[in-house]
Amino acid sequence: MIEGLGIVSLAAALAYGLWLTHRPPSWLRTVVKTAAVAALAGAAFLAGAPLLLVLALAFSALGDAFLAGDARKWLQPGMAAFFVAHVLYVPLFLGIGAGLAEFTVLGWRLGAALAVVVVGALLLRWLWPGVGQMRYMVAVYVLAILAMVAASFTLPASYAACMAGAVAFMASDSILAVQLFKDETVFGRPKLAGLLIWFLYWGGQTAIAWPFVVWR
Repeated sequence: MIEGLGIVSLAAALAYGLWLTHRPPSWLRTVVKTAAVAALAGAAFLAGAPLLLVLALAFSALGDAFLAGDARKWLQPGMAAFFVAHVLYVPLFLGIGAGLAEFTVLGWRLGAALAVVVVGALLLRWLWPGVGQMRYMVAVYVLAILAMVAASFTLPASYAACMAGAVAFMASDSILAVQLFKDETVFGRPKLAGLLIWFLYWGGQTAIAWPFVVWR
């Protein structure tokens, strides 16, 4: 059953990324996009993964359902769902291994966390003029994702996939934010931007779930 859900997730991710990404909103687009991460949530549940992971994936799937439609119309509820997901990942990561004490063991972890915070702050500063009335919501959201990525750097080496997944998740959100608030795309190519946003996101979520589902 777990393997079957993994296949569903992969099939839905490929179908959405290679076929439906740039198509108009539809019920099929919503179902396929939502299924990619919802299947991961189901697999995590069946594998006996921590409830925080299952809930984070479930809220992410809810965010996908919102953003499968008109991204600007459903942006705020979509962001709210992903905000909850990021917040849930923080105690999940900190609760594994040595938590914040891990920063004192390997210096690169603290350096990486600080680098992520600096990059996030610079990106927020650049986007700020175009955010408009959503400024405070965007600022809180950025804090949540930065906390999530920083928390991932406290994980033991055996959870390296989670660290990579958290960074990929942030990269996806960053590209999407540039597209939404700066009306710019990667190298001026919307299709490339869409592929990067989706596969960095889905790949990131899969990498985060991997140690809990595959290495259970």
